[in-house]
Amino acid sequence: MAGFRVFRTAAMVAGAVGGLSSAAYGLLMAQSERARIVIGEPASPPLNADGVYLPDGSGPQPPATNVLSIIGPEPLRFAVLGDSSAAGLGVDLASQLPGVLLAKAVAEEAGRAVLLTTYAISGATTPELSGQVDLALADPPDVALVIIGANDVSERVSMRGSARLLGVQLARLRAAGAAVVMGTCPDLGTIRPIPQPLRRLVGTWSLMLARAQRRAVLRADCTPVALAELLSPEFFARPEDLFSPDRFHPNAAGYEAAVSILLAPLCVAVGVWTPRPEAVASTPIPLRRSVPAVGRTSLAAG
Repeated sequence: MAGFRVFRTAAMVAGAVGGLSSAAYGLLMAQSERARIVIGEPASPPLNADGVYLPDGSGPQPPATNVLSIIGPEPLRFAVLGDSSAAGLGVDLASQLPGVLLAKAVAEEAGRAVLLTTYAISGATTPELSGQVDLALADPPDVALVIIGANDVSERVSMRGSARLLGVQLARLRAAGAAVVMGTCPDLGTIRPIPQPLRRLVGTWSLMLARAQRRAVLRADCTPVALAELLSPEFFARPEDLFSPDRFHPNAAGYEAAVSILLAPLCVAVGVWTPRPEAVASTPIPLRRSVPAVGRTSLAAG
């Protein structure tokens, strides 16, 4: 999710463009500092479990392992790009990472090995996405998942500029032959340590960015998934069950909820499923036997 500067930046921008009184501006600044202290800094970088996942649920195997020569077709190359939400910051075990959960599930559904490569970097902004795309295009993936945008709020990237830059990078992936699924900006209004009215401000800001991202994703011929719209009801209702101890990043159950709505679009993108178009990005898909259960696997779309 967003970097810790989001609170201070939101307060500063609100004061600059909203005509706030000095007392109101002071309140927002105090709230931003209090939220930063409550949340704290991440104790460690995200875990990583890249490699090849087999249809039987095993993995990760090293890409060069001899096992791959006897399992059939070349592994489906699956790239994960974006920020901490894509990288999976907040889980306790590598097996709970969203990229791992999706790689296992896609491998099972496709009956084909999946090579997971994670390029996502915690704290990344959309202007920094180009570096990740450069790395991914060195060996172009068959399908890519991108989740980015929340840190753009903290870095004061304009919504129009952020959406434009996103479209450019998605178009590069598409031009290289990759199918792309994009999880748009999550709802920062679900983060309880941010007090009101600052929480309402950053929540509105993140939803506006998500809408701008959706338009850019569609123009780039990619598949948008509205994470805020589909996940917010559950995160609002059960924050203690879905957030990690920092109360800022999702925990294993929170990421599993996200995976349940990302799996169908990914399976459609790689040609495994052909459901009704209107159902692709709105119906949660319970994870099956190859994915360890870490909490409730269904999520009301709201």
